Amino acid sequence: MSIERTDEKQTLKGVVEDIVYYNSENCYAVCYVQTETEYAAVVGYLPYICEGDSITVTGSWTRHAEYGEQFKAEFYEKNMPKQKEDILKYLSSGIIKGIRRATAEKIVDCFGENALDVIANSPEELSSIKGISRDKAIMIGESYAKQIGVRDTVIFLQKYGLPPSLAVKVYKHYGAAATDVIKQNPYLLSREVYGIGFKTADKIAMSMGFEPNSQLRIQAAAEYVLWDGALSGHTFLPRHELAERTCRLIGVEGEECETAISSMLFSNNLIAERLDETDAVYQPSLHYAEVQTALRLCKIARVNFIQSDIDIDKIMSETQSCLGITLAENQREAVLASLKNGALVITGGPGTGKTTIIRAIIDVMERLGKSVALTAPTGRAAKRMSEMCGMEAKTIHRLLEVNFSEDEYKMSFARNEDNPLECDVVIVDEMSMVDIMLMYSLLKAVKTGTRLIMVGDSDQLPSVGAGNVLRDIITSDRVYVVRLTEIFRQAKESMIVVNAHRINRGEYPTANRRESDFFFMRRESGQEITESIVDLCKNRLPTVYGYDPIVQIQVLTPTRKGPTGVIALNERLQKALNPPAKSKREKIYRGVTFREGDKVMQIKNNYATEWERTDGETGSGVFNGDVGYIEKIDPSEETVTIVFDDKKAVYDFSGLEEIDLAYAVTVHKSQGSEFDAVVIPMYPAAPMLMNRNLLYTAVTRAKKLVVVVGRESVLQSMVNNVSEHKRYSGLQSRLRDYV
Repeated sequence: MSIERTDEKQTLKGVVEDIVYYNSENCYAVCYVQTETEYAAVVGYLPYICEGDSITVTGSWTRHAEYGEQFKAEFYEKNMPKQKEDILKYLSSGIIKGIRRATAEKIVDCFGENALDVIANSPEELSSIKGISRDKAIMIGESYAKQIGVRDTVIFLQKYGLPPSLAVKVYKHYGAAATDVIKQNPYLLSREVYGIGFKTADKIAMSMGFEPNSQLRIQAAAEYVLWDGALSGHTFLPRHELAERTCRLIGVEGEECETAISSMLFSNNLIAERLDETDAVYQPSLHYAEVQTALRLCKIARVNFIQSDIDIDKIMSETQSCLGITLAENQREAVLASLKNGALVITGGPGTGKTTIIRAIIDVMERLGKSVALTAPTGRAAKRMSEMCGMEAKTIHRLLEVNFSEDEYKMSFARNEDNPLECDVVIVDEMSMVDIMLMYSLLKAVKTGTRLIMVGDSDQLPSVGAGNVLRDIITSDRVYVVRLTEIFRQAKESMIVVNAHRINRGEYPTANRRESDFFFMRRESGQEITESIVDLCKNRLPTVYGYDPIVQIQVLTPTRKGPTGVIALNERLQKALNPPAKSKREKIYRGVTFREGDKVMQIKNNYATEWERTDGETGSGVFNGDVGYIEKIDPSEETVTIVFDDKKAVYDFSGLEEIDLAYAVTVHKSQGSEFDAVVIPMYPAAPMLMNRNLLYTAVTRAKKLVVVVGRESVLQSMVNNVSEHKRYSGLQSRLRDYV
């Protein structure tokens, strides 16, 4: 008689008879288990499972549309086989290095039911068997010890709610000492193991009986608060603010928190420095990156190039003739400045000719025999730069030849001070998106004597990562800056460009003119706004302009929550633009339904994700803000195939942690991208979000059409609100001091 099928948690015990599928990367398995009463299909994360294993799994019964009834394991435990036939099957599986079927038979024939005890406790005895040397016997013992170590780590951590996939990562990091390390200090998990955060480590520690006010807990919380601050753009936090946030997070007294911070400063786990009357506290890596960025940029900027041996006027004339352009005064100034200065910033809003200047600089440099490298922070920005300039532009990561550690998910670059970029000029576009860590990595690879030209719009939102790099460089007054203010004739014909500059000056945009590309639709309630946006994306814009609602239209909203936030709009737009159908497979993850055909966005940098281009080129790395669509969902292998422009990547279901629906995205997530049509809801939200800077950035993401839908009063308040989210950054101060 088989076990009763219910949705409640149940336990299944048996022997693994057949493994249909096993993913060695995340340990997801599909296998068949023979219990006392039935032959059951078991699926789940089952680290180092092999045929012959005696296992106990806890989970629930599910029904797969294609494969029928399955037992979905949430926790599992390996029970080492005791019968000779089970031991033989286990050893024959190949899971232990050095043992195959023939060797397994010899070991079982010799030691019988004691075979595993011998391998575990006195493996040298195996050398008494013909064909097994002493070295091979020791190797077999070490391989078996690893299997036991993984098993024990998984079982240990499952007691505290950590899934097997993460438990394997813990074992890979710490090896056989994993459980001992965790027992001494579980907070090391959040610091050293990718995918485990402070809250998870804290839950484990509390379950183990650690005191709520232990110094280990307070120090881990302070580190978490600093990294959380970095996610909000801060390279440091003032000491008093760090202490206050830490106290609020874990509910400890201020004095205890101050003691923990002082201890961390003494041991150099944190760095403190007095900056502009502020007691700044840094994570060491961010402190080092900021200091080195300032030093290296100053060194590059100090170089002045004397061009006495060339006829500048003649070259400029030839360039303008070749490109069919006439440079305005400040455009000409920018090109000349690129010849004279080691470092240069060119900043201006839409329609001010930044791309024209880049093209002119490239042409002039090439006429002088200089090699030029073009780069931008994101794939989309690099692709647009390539199209505009007629030569290859790479992402900064690709330019620097990014590498990563697959286990640690840490990136490194092949290009650095020991292997610098082999070019005379580096031009970086969309500089407002470059954070302090990426800037440091770039500067490490730019040797002194190479011109560094940084192009961007300083009025856009700053980078997603920590730092305020472009603005800090400009306001430091230590790098030559050309500010572009003139809007050129062709750009003046676009109300998108005109209104972007009006917003930037604090003036209300002009909308709904005949033959315009900027429209405002007055709607009051959140429901009315949402219904109008859905209608625009599904019907009106595709019908009137021929826009593809998935590829060419993008809804940009200030918030994630609320009636017109990302979550609500994505739910409505998905239903309208990609409704469920029998032909479309789905996967529900984190409460979100992902469906074949869905428009999605990568929300975290992942340097390990492998991709393949349509031309067969392969590589790795998918980055925060990359937009694509779901081509295929494979339930049997638990994978999702996503196409990003011309790159195709395959994710495990667990990788959906890094994916979000993208029919609507926040304005912050749209940085560095351009869309044919942009639709922007106007509905009340937190004042810190609803400011001029954000509205300006949203409008400038559009190439051909902007439609704003909602309350006019909210639009006007955004234009009037010049307050921005303050970022703690020391780069400006350092640049001033170092020069």
